[in-house]
Amino acid sequence: MSTIDKLLEGVEVEWKMLGEVAVKISSGGTPNTSVSTYYNGNIPWLRTQEVGSGDIWKTEIKITESGLRNSSAKMIPENCVIVAMYGATVGKVGINKIPLCTNQACANIQINDEIAYYRYVYHFLLSQYDYIKSLGAGSQTNINAQIVKTLQIPIPPLSVKKEIVRILDTFTELTAELTAELTAELTARKKQYNFYREQLLSFNTSKDILTTKGTKNTKDVVWKTLGEALIRTKGTSITAGQMKILHKEGAPLKIFAGGKTIAFFDYGDIPSKDINTEPSIIVKSRGIIEFEYYDKDFSHKNEMWSYHSKDKNVNIKFVYYFLKIHEPYFKNIASRMQMPQISIPDTDKFKIPIPSIEEQARIVSILDTFDTLTTSISEGLPKEIELRKKQYEYYRDRLLTF
Repeated sequence: MSTIDKLLEGVEVEWKMLGEVAVKISSGGTPNTSVSTYYNGNIPWLRTQEVGSGDIWKTEIKITESGLRNSSAKMIPENCVIVAMYGATVGKVGINKIPLCTNQACANIQINDEIAYYRYVYHFLLSQYDYIKSLGAGSQTNINAQIVKTLQIPIPPLSVKKEIVRILDTFTELTAELTAELTAELTARKKQYNFYREQLLSFNTSKDILTTKGTKNTKDVVWKTLGEALIRTKGTSITAGQMKILHKEGAPLKIFAGGKTIAFFDYGDIPSKDINTEPSIIVKSRGIIEFEYYDKDFSHKNEMWSYHSKDKNVNIKFVYYFLKIHEPYFKNIASRMQMPQISIPDTDKFKIPIPSIEEQARIVSILDTFDTLTTSISEGLPKEIELRKKQYEYYRDRLLTF
């Protein structure tokens, strides 16, 4: 902060309209979508929804030279500042790293670097997102190139602009490096986790089991169906509408529906006979087919079912891990129906290996460790990115408040 205070001390700033510091501000155009020969070319064509999404020059659509000629779009040089002017993305800002063209909902700003410096304009406009968005009119909150031209921008000396850009670019580069590093770590850990999970849960014969060193021994492995090994329980009769009405944030009882849909109830909200109190495997049987482990009190919609164990020789978490690696099998069964779904016999008759209870506990311990590690990185990644974003925004606003 002392460096920033010193940098800005006594600096004289002249305010200019963006149209005064730009070589050119233009909008693009869209080729006729019904003419197939205008598309699948080699000219990158940027849409407004891609602005501000990171590497905006990696456009989803490329048009042909004839497509470019038959639209109002024109090629713009690299390092233009691009502002989205339409719909939900209005006010988003990006920079193109290669020559490209855009649709008509993008304002393409070619900056006179001797006056403004394009990356300085980029960072300043990022700080003005809420204000630019507020300038929109109508249900789509649109703006136009004329509005963009009248935006006011402070112009300190070039040396100050470049130092501000250096500081802010450092934050964005560090965030990008950190994101790449954590993403690579997460990918490596997931790959490692999947490898060991497959190895630990591969039982090819009734006497086939892995030791901690990866070699085979001949401890007996019993095979049973889920219906034989576990106790199946039903859920509660409740509709999606009732779940929304009864949901209370922070209530102790978790209710599962299909996919990722959940709600939290108080204990008196459903019959006590419908509450499961044992660590269980929940079978999500319609739409998104998957298994979920849960070890607190819960219930679920009655078209689903769950399993728990009363057998001291069966570790329910071990069975859960075994079922997770076989989810593709159940999804394949489900795909034969118009609405993907499986039935109780599909799971009840499914055979699972049951090694010794000590071996089950060992496998669960190893897989729990991997699961905790990958979950920690998965949850930590967006939090870390958000923290870096807030840090960047704090210093950006401090540097660009004249």
